Amino acid sequence: MATATTPRRNERLDARVTREEKEIIETAASLRGTSASDFVRMVTKEAALKAIREHEVLVLSEESRRVFVEALLDPPKPNAKLIAAARRLRQEIG
Repeated sequence: MATATTPRRNERLDARVTREEKEIIETAASLRGTSASDFVRMVTKEAALKAIREHEVLVLSEESRRVFVEALLDPPKPNAKLIAAARRLRQEIG
């Protein structure tokens, strides 16, 4: 039952599965104490979110790599704080 905090599920997805796939899904759902429909909904959402996260990480990693290489090839000039930190480090390590 949908409540004020639970969104209504009005959208529908249909999938044809083999008898074996259906039995596996029903067994897994039973082990989790849920219906086959709720099981499919939950694991499908988990898989979709994982696929999205993996794509976002890949895209961010490529962008991070580009920024890193640009910084290596054309580093910014050191500011006063960086110069002071380098002096402190030199004093500490001799």
